[in-house]
Amino acid sequence: MADPGLREGIVPLKIQHIDAPCHIYYNIIGDLSSNSPRLIVLHGGPGTGHEYLLPTGDESFGRKLCDGPGYRILGHSWGRRIAVTFATTQPRVLQRLVLASGIASSRGWVEGIQIIRRQLPSDAQLAIDEEEQKGNFESARFRDAMSVFFRNYLCRAKPFPPKELLPERGQDSGPSPLDCTGSFRDWSCTPYLHQIAVPTLVYNGEFDTSHDITTVPFFEHIPRVRWITFPDAGHICHLERPELAWKEFRIVGEFLTQKK
Repeated sequence: MADPGLREGIVPLKIQHIDAPCHIYYNIIGDLSSNSPRLIVLHGGPGTGHEYLLPTGDESFGRKLCDGPGYRILGHSWGRRIAVTFATTQPRVLQRLVLASGIASSRGWVEGIQIIRRQLPSDAQLAIDEEEQKGNFESARFRDAMSVFFRNYLCRAKPFPPKELLPERGQDSGPSPLDCTGSFRDWSCTPYLHQIAVPTLVYNGEFDTSHDITTVPFFEHIPRVRWITFPDAGHICHLERPELAWKEFRIVGEFLTQKK
């Protein structure tokens, strides 16, 4: 990949009830002085690095964005929470919105996860159930069972994990990666989705951890929306197969460059 110009830095951030210094990391790819519209990409997590979304900075994808004012936002996974929350404020120069493999509510996500885990092999199901009941989230048995889950629903790349997918360094859902008992347990953006005023593309994978059950509210409540589900794809589908990445980037690029 040719380097189209890359800058990075951090912005100090004060978070209520947290005394430790915090910051937002940013990575700028391209020339901000050009007339091309900006694409703001918000990665997933929290705790996951941004590296898995660096392919969106490839020149072959960036050239698909036409000249014009304003900016577009693509939020993936947890980044979709930030993107959709911001979009409901109806920012004046936001042109288009892409919500990729995210959730409309924490409760909907838990409901979808319960459906997904019952599709795992019986031995993996049993291991997860028993280790969860004991609170043994760091046991080798639980980690092995979760590896089966991740290989089928997080990223279906072979071999797994792909090099771009770094280990997570934390989470906000609670001690179990398959439940939400933490600070975001009651989070929902559904009541505000009707306030999104720009054309919106929503997509997920057939075997996504962001199950259809928690994607439906986007389709039902955003006024101008299109929903695509990629067949035989997981949560991070652009890292799974080259042809799938090409299809995803083509669809996203075409949507972002539409005039109306």
